[in-house]
Amino acid sequence: MAEVWSIVVAGGSGRRFGDQKQFSLLGGRPVLEWAVAACRPCSAGVVLVLPAGADDPDRHGADATVAGGPTRADSVRCGLAVVPDSATVIVVHDAARPLASPALFDAVIDAVTRGEADGAVPGVTPSDTIKVVDGAGNVTGTVDRATLVAVQTPQAFAAQLLLRAHAADGEDASDDCILVERLGEPVAVVPGEIGNRKITHAEDIEWLRRHLQWAPAP
Repeated sequence: MAEVWSIVVAGGSGRRFGDQKQFSLLGGRPVLEWAVAACRPCSAGVVLVLPAGADDPDRHGADATVAGGPTRADSVRCGLAVVPDSATVIVVHDAARPLASPALFDAVIDAVTRGEADGAVPGVTPSDTIKVVDGAGNVTGTVDRATLVAVQTPQAFAAQLLLRAHAADGEDASDDCILVERLGEPVAVVPGEIGNRKITHAEDIEWLRRHLQWAPAP
């Protein structure tokens, strides 16, 4: 029986958003609480990574909180240090994706526990035509959309693989899949969700506020 622990990464500064988006209210609750609640049904425990220096004694529904580091990868490593050795699967989820469904968590975890791969991520095929441009902003080519996916979280990994990936690579990465890729290990892609929108700009949270019916309140 797999023991699943989740890490919710909420340590960002919100530079593009203009504020710490993880504390913005969504349906009357901070965004990060929605992300923690999304992890809860599939997890033996949830670790919440908060911004370094944040004066926030509230666990926001998590089993443990920890201060993050200067980069996303550093923050995940801070979370990993709190996950017990008994964990066999670790899920990493961005607090900025508060409306990920239980089915999406189940899909990435099942892909790992069934042995399809030691890592699994959700992906959505881009609907726009993707162009390659040079340094001057001129189009140099068009990418076949059939070979592309826009990757989301939650991402699930065999615990020992994720620990090894972080121990082997001190560089930053925009997601944990990149670190596993650098080890040459396969990562499965499961269908992502359009509603699993990431909060990057102010208009993103307004879009999510209009679609709260997709998810139960935490």
